[in-house]
Amino acid sequence: MSKLLVTPDRFTDRIGNFGYEYLSFQNSKPAAGASLSGFTGRNELAIVMLGGACSVGSSAGDFDKVGGRADVFSGLPHTLYLPIGTEFTITATTDCDIALCYCRAEHSHPAQLVAPDGVVVEIRGGGNATRQINHMIRPGFAAHRILICEVYTPGGNWSSYPPHKHDVHNPPAEVDLEEIYYYRVNRPEGYAIQRVYSADRSLDETVTVRDGEMVLIPEGYHPVVAAHGYDVYYLNALAGSAHSMAASDDPAYAWVRTEWKDRDPRLPLVT
Repeated sequence: MSKLLVTPDRFTDRIGNFGYEYLSFQNSKPAAGASLSGFTGRNELAIVMLGGACSVGSSAGDFDKVGGRADVFSGLPHTLYLPIGTEFTITATTDCDIALCYCRAEHSHPAQLVAPDGVVVEIRGGGNATRQINHMIRPGFAAHRILICEVYTPGGNWSSYPPHKHDVHNPPAEVDLEEIYYYRVNRPEGYAIQRVYSADRSLDETVTVRDGEMVLIPEGYHPVVAAHGYDVYYLNALAGSAHSMAASDDPAYAWVRTEWKDRDPRLPLVT
């Protein structure tokens, strides 16, 4: 198995560390009435409600109504940002599906809830490279390093395309970011295919990703394609040398942008 493909047992109900400098991740599915407690320590934390609703009590503030969509294909997210040094308890109001994205940080910022009306929805690309991006924690948000978005790719479409990378600190054109892709697929037998490669091909892997799995992007270009007939979701967490998403295209494929005439009418997949 590829070292870039991470199975759910490594981060379900525990914080998974993947050899990254900044990012770690946990998925938890507490039943209604159950609680999950933790301490951010040296990390800032983005709690993304993949499904269900909860309340969050913390030393940085209390939030009574977090979440609401049934699953990632049913609506826009609630995302709660918590700063370093914060004790917190999540209490499930309904059965929940929660992503906890941790990022090592040194600067503290106020806790903040990004509700669906604060999510910036972007339709990016064209033709069968059209996808939907929900921006939750963007550059300019009051956080130290962490960046969070989620991406919807309709069946048969390409995403993160043309291939781009962000592994060199050369602002404003590009910054050095590590990244995770955490996947969900709208039917259990569905899948996506992701390639991760460097310009010199010292890294060149292609992996098949199924519902609930993760792909690590430590460096290099990283395009995705969704299997025909299966809509694919992935949650991106990024962190690195600047609070920016500046990236550079693979020059061999950048030309495809000039060929895009129309956007896929299936998008947006969720509103």
